[in-house]
Amino acid sequence: MIPSDVLAASTDPRPSVPIYLLPMSDGEPGTEPRIVKGLDAAGQAWLQAIGWSASSFKPALVPGEDGGIKAIVAGTPSPGTRDWTPLFLGGLPAQLPAGVYHLASPDDAGRQALIAWGLGCYRFDRYKPRPSSEPRVLKAPAGMDPAKAAAIVEGIWLGRDLINTPASDMGPDELEAAARALAKRHGAKCSAIVGEALLAGNFPLIHAVGRASPRAPRLIEITWARPKATRSAMKVTLIGKGVCFDTGGLDIKSAPGMALMKKDMGGAATALALAHMIMSAKLDVSLRVLIPAVENSIAGNAFRPGDVLKSRAGRTVEIGNTDAEGRLVLADALCLAGEQPADLMVTFATLTGAARAALGPDLPPFYTDDEQLAGELAVRGLAVGDPVWRLPLWKPYDKLIDSEIAEVNNSYESPFAGSITAALFLHRFVEKAQRYAHFDIYGWVPSTTKPGQPKGGEAQAARLMFEVIRARSAR
Repeated sequence: MIPSDVLAASTDPRPSVPIYLLPMSDGEPGTEPRIVKGLDAAGQAWLQAIGWSASSFKPALVPGEDGGIKAIVAGTPSPGTRDWTPLFLGGLPAQLPAGVYHLASPDDAGRQALIAWGLGCYRFDRYKPRPSSEPRVLKAPAGMDPAKAAAIVEGIWLGRDLINTPASDMGPDELEAAARALAKRHGAKCSAIVGEALLAGNFPLIHAVGRASPRAPRLIEITWARPKATRSAMKVTLIGKGVCFDTGGLDIKSAPGMALMKKDMGGAATALALAHMIMSAKLDVSLRVLIPAVENSIAGNAFRPGDVLKSRAGRTVEIGNTDAEGRLVLADALCLAGEQPADLMVTFATLTGAARAALGPDLPPFYTDDEQLAGELAVRGLAVGDPVWRLPLWKPYDKLIDSEIAEVNNSYESPFAGSITAALFLHRFVEKAQRYAHFDIYGWVPSTTKPGQPKGGEAQAARLMFEVIRARSAR
């Protein structure tokens, strides 16, 4: 199943069932719901008979005289309440039978509703095929092209698939294959520097992190510009951490700490998801995607705590902890990115547990020293249900990653400010970027209770950044 299977045009000839949305403030548990505008008296009587209220979080299936479903009535949380999310409609597909639906009220229609529905239809069934069934389809409002929403949904589905795939089938080679397939689809160029060629190409940190694995490390690059792009096309560079599995290296993780490390390439998956959205929309953008793809393994040739390594920039790095490997591979990628000017440079990485300790799994921190960009990220994130929260690039903490024997240490051995010091480490390698933002994402949804976000991999901040880039590229 693909997103276009669950999102249809308003002109689709298949009959569809209307979905009526009732704000939760209009119905409380144990009270009669207000009459639903457009629903006939028999339908309203049915709601009263079953004691349904908008606060139940479960849609009511209103039967017709023929025994089929005549209508769906669903409660919607009020904006500003703890249950509110722009993706609330994404909770419906899993609760409805297969069929074709449409929103009864034009006020409730829009691209965001289509995106939410599409996100809620996602299933990862590569290893456990589900019984085949007809999809849950939502028709777009009249005059709206569902293809635009489907492209965003498809990007997220791609990111989720990549993260959900275990490392046995998603190593550096497979991640490169996914990047090449995406590039081919959109007429982009894709190349990779692999194994010992990384040393010849002066990417020593990427090589050091990945050299202990039998699966060769690599730097993957995608470049794209839309046909007939303008001279003023926005130059965007996306960099995604592609650690396909992280044992922690010689500073080995515990078993619980290693359990979800297939998702440590979530930054790369997010960058590819966003790249798909940008290229599908044919934004006036000159796009560059860099993915350092490695597996942080343990072997006799693994890099060690206490080693001093030289980065692409020539800057020496003391290894305080081999489990702080993501910032190392990103440092070399950032150096390469800085060799060409960019209007906007963005890093996505499942970088620190400290970010989750500070803000939890739902709210990735972001870092930027551009005030205008920071405000735009916060506002657009809330608007599309892809929230983020700004943390500071606090300069007084920069000295905490100084090294006594090298120019910088990759780890600050303290329980404090781990996400901030990691961001400051990356910031030392940022050059020639007019604006820069770093997202310390979790890349995972740990529960099944979030509308539009099933448990599993999640390309956090991709939809948010697409809206920001789309708006800026149109100026």
